[in-house]
Amino acid sequence: MGCKNIVMGLRGHKSQAYLRNFSFGLAALCLLAIGFSGAQEAARKTTDVPEDFPRFIVPGHEKAMQSLRALFWLHFQPAGPLIPLWDEWMPMSTLWPARGPGAGLEAMRGRWASALAGRIINAEGYVHTQQHDGLAHAEGWPFPLWTQAGGVGWHFRGTGVVGYDAPLVTPEGWQVTCGKAGEVNKKGWVIELTEPKAIVQTPAFEMPAPNGPWLRLNWWAEGLERANCYVEWTTKEKRGFGLDRRFYFPPATAARDAHAALPMGGGGGQMDLTPVETRTMIPVHRLPGWTGTITGLRLGFDNPGPARVVIKSFHTACDSRHSINNPNFIRGVYDYFAWSGDLPFLRNQIARVRTAMRFTMREFDTRRRNCIYTTWPGHEGRSGVRRSADGRKEIVRGEGIGGNYWDLLPFGGEDALATVYYYDTLLDLADLEERITAHPEWGVATADAFAAADLRRHAQTVKGYGTKRFWNRASGRFGTVDLDGVLHDYGWTFLNNEAVYYDFATDTQARSIRDWISGRRIVEGDTATGTDIYHWRFGPRASTRRNLDYYFWAWSNPESIPWGYQVQDGGAVLGFSYHDLMCRLKVDGPNDAWKRLQEILVWFDETQAEGGYRAYYGKDPARGTMQGGNVPGGLGLDREFFESILVPQVMLYGFLGFEPTPSGFKIHPRLPADWPEATITRLHLHDVVMELTARADGTIVVRADRASDLPVVIELPKGNWRTQAPGAQVDGNRITLRLPAGLIELSPTR
Repeated sequence: MGCKNIVMGLRGHKSQAYLRNFSFGLAALCLLAIGFSGAQEAARKTTDVPEDFPRFIVPGHEKAMQSLRALFWLHFQPAGPLIPLWDEWMPMSTLWPARGPGAGLEAMRGRWASALAGRIINAEGYVHTQQHDGLAHAEGWPFPLWTQAGGVGWHFRGTGVVGYDAPLVTPEGWQVTCGKAGEVNKKGWVIELTEPKAIVQTPAFEMPAPNGPWLRLNWWAEGLERANCYVEWTTKEKRGFGLDRRFYFPPATAARDAHAALPMGGGGGQMDLTPVETRTMIPVHRLPGWTGTITGLRLGFDNPGPARVVIKSFHTACDSRHSINNPNFIRGVYDYFAWSGDLPFLRNQIARVRTAMRFTMREFDTRRRNCIYTTWPGHEGRSGVRRSADGRKEIVRGEGIGGNYWDLLPFGGEDALATVYYYDTLLDLADLEERITAHPEWGVATADAFAAADLRRHAQTVKGYGTKRFWNRASGRFGTVDLDGVLHDYGWTFLNNEAVYYDFATDTQARSIRDWISGRRIVEGDTATGTDIYHWRFGPRASTRRNLDYYFWAWSNPESIPWGYQVQDGGAVLGFSYHDLMCRLKVDGPNDAWKRLQEILVWFDETQAEGGYRAYYGKDPARGTMQGGNVPGGLGLDREFFESILVPQVMLYGFLGFEPTPSGFKIHPRLPADWPEATITRLHLHDVVMELTARADGTIVVRADRASDLPVVIELPKGNWRTQAPGAQVDGNRITLRLPAGLIELSPTR
């Protein structure tokens, strides 16, 4: 090329690739290490609940309802839009409470509209994870780190996130062709590209290709606007660079990229909107030439003339993407629209929703496989920690990467949990598409629409497949299946409760699951059985069978932690008591669910009387150890466990059986025997604030603060209904009317 080849030889630290398989510290691997420091309940007075916060009213149970409201308020304070991981749980919990008048009433809706519209979707249709930075895939979870995987990398400047960084290096040993190496400034290594077609080449190294399925380049650039950049590599077998080992990628810009992420410190539940460098992800594993032992890398900038680049870091990356992001985003959009009726939002987002669904169907082969079939590197559903026939432990580097909330567990391959979410998403999108078709006056695009009937048929096919494929007949519950066809079952209560909650499980399976979790049925080989499943009082253990063998490879010493003192191995998460309560309601009835809720409230009152969760558990380790703020433990209650807000939702979605719809609402109350009635105040639905009462005699009372602008469709339990509300059109159990300001009664006919 006629350019001088400069080999960097600066004084100071060696720039050899940081190639070590370090043991990821327990603190750095805790579930969702985002450390919401502002959630310390000791700094919150749960009794100081604002007057405009919703109330739960049940005559004769005032104290319990006061405690439930306090629990709701405690976890509502840091709540709101976070990242796609929570898009199924947070909208349903935060959009309905009517806080304040005027602009204040719309504040939460505004936050959600902005957050959902701001979800980053890449060119392929994948919804980014948007967690804080780390040493993994830029669009995924911040770990596993490349340093754990035996990868290779050079960090001239760090991520700035404690526990998710690598030692800094200098450019010593790098070769610069057609350019001039400059200083390492506060951004990174500055390189002036003085002649066209400049290239920079890494020092030599050796790395098995599977250890680094992706390359990640964090950088800025000027003068590369129309360049077709590329990376090339050498191997032990092919020592020279060649076109068969080249992958192209787009150039960076000088400006910082818009970016939103949940920060390590939690940010008070607020996203960090600080612009960052361009984070280029290069899927080299997709090329057949990425094989064998990789020995060198070089970056070709394709600059037509003088240009400037700043490299912050360049490293391999594990595929840490989440397969649940797209379904969660779709369900979040559906929930937001159902509660708000925001048509401008729907018009702007429907194309992104359909893109997200098409990515899921295509990427996970769902139309053919009838499940979420994950083949991403490391997501095959196999464990990275295995036992040989003689009991010796084998660590399989690169395997067992998580793809959802449960980030130590190798859900993947034929992924049961993701399939349950996919099933629910299909039904949500079917309902949305059906309503769009029925309302052409909405002006929502239909050219690329899905057919609602087809989505529902597909959903039933997915359910039919999944209820057989994931069902363990021996244990009478669901597990998950890897790409070798092996079923893994550690008694995951969250998987099974959610399968029942989303109507994925059959009635027979729901009964089997409920009998097991309630302790009525003993599963042979389980570590926790009977009443011990609720050892932690506020909810069931996350798993009932000790797990020493089913993790991603870097979580290789689970036996060092006692049973129940790790959230994902016999521990418990408060938020998922919601699904447990809802399943009790569905299978065992309202009396059983109410009994369990009362037990949770007794526990909650005890914790608050002793100064809050952390004060309570800090007094006696035998009570359990709390996780949060980058400190491991067995119980997930506060800080990054934002989903704790779910528990009080059993009042609205469970006992009142309320479901918002784009045209109104459905309501199907199921009250315990000793409740004469139940009331929830300050529900913000569409353009009205309501108070709802369900009486034991079946009467529904709706009190609205103003007349609704549009007719509201109310879908009631089966049977015939009547009302004296003016202008109401009654068709069996379906009543259409403009809600008047004030009170109306809806009564079943006898």
